[in-house]
Amino acid sequence: MKRFRIYRTSQEVRDRYADVHIAPADFIYPFFVVEGEAIKQEIPSMKDVYRFSIDKLLEDIADLSATGIDKVLLFGVLDDTEKDERGSRGYAPDNIISRAVKAIKRQFPQIVVFTDVCLCEYTSHGHCGLLHHRDVDNDATLPLLAEMAYQHAAAGADFVAPSAMMDGQVEAIRQRLDREGLPAKILAYSAKYASAFYGPFRDAAGSAPSFGDRKTYQMDFRARNQGPEEIAADIDEGADWIMVKPAMPYLDILWRASQLFPGKTLTAYQVSGEYSMLKNGAAQGFFDEKRIFFESLTAIKRAGANHIISYYARDFVRNFL
Repeated sequence: MKRFRIYRTSQEVRDRYADVHIAPADFIYPFFVVEGEAIKQEIPSMKDVYRFSIDKLLEDIADLSATGIDKVLLFGVLDDTEKDERGSRGYAPDNIISRAVKAIKRQFPQIVVFTDVCLCEYTSHGHCGLLHHRDVDNDATLPLLAEMAYQHAAAGADFVAPSAMMDGQVEAIRQRLDREGLPAKILAYSAKYASAFYGPFRDAAGSAPSFGDRKTYQMDFRARNQGPEEIAADIDEGADWIMVKPAMPYLDILWRASQLFPGKTLTAYQVSGEYSMLKNGAAQGFFDEKRIFFESLTAIKRAGANHIISYYARDFVRNFL
């Protein structure tokens, strides 16, 4: 009989044999950025997560940096009156994200800045690209995504992160960045599924589609092999890092990606619905908040993620590291 319980007899012994560990540098912390000043507005569907004006964003990054987390991901949030059919405020030279990047880099040059590249937060219809007959026009969207990525990179972003799930988006961005001689890398939202777990994010970013859904461009969760195929295509197009999103329901895809593409840095996004589900469940007394996030984030790392995007990252570091 093989004896396994000897590995679990005390906390000290369990800690000794634990072989999955998360460090502050493993995390990427997401922020929602709005126009204005002195704004720190809690998002109703995401407890302890806020929308920040740039001045308040800098204050919060100072607090975040003290924990050892040195990577942030920025999402722009616009008032509906600023949106149009083409999402033009997203790639204007003075767009909210480029201004936030410049401010962060002036005050915190050590912070690695990732920027989301997608039209959904900027278009009046809430879809991730331009529309033609009420469906997304893939190829017409590509130059706009490339322009947005260029503006972010020119402002000093270290990584641009195309999330629109348009075919060819990584190639279009890679060509534009190379043509301009910009050193920014690409974190591709490669395996991004059409998931119900995005609900709170759409509240946070004001990006719910005004009609229909995003199933014609985000992946069907019933497909087993499309994820790895999409990742391979993004790598061929020039992606530096790759992502699986959401995280917890797709640990199998995450694990397969880690095995199929061992030379690539792999990121997983613990999305808004995952965060809110655990946070609200803990608030209702269904489970211990610290334990449930420790377990869930460790599972993501165990499945092969090199980096984790999580709204709980700061609390995790303070609670466990």
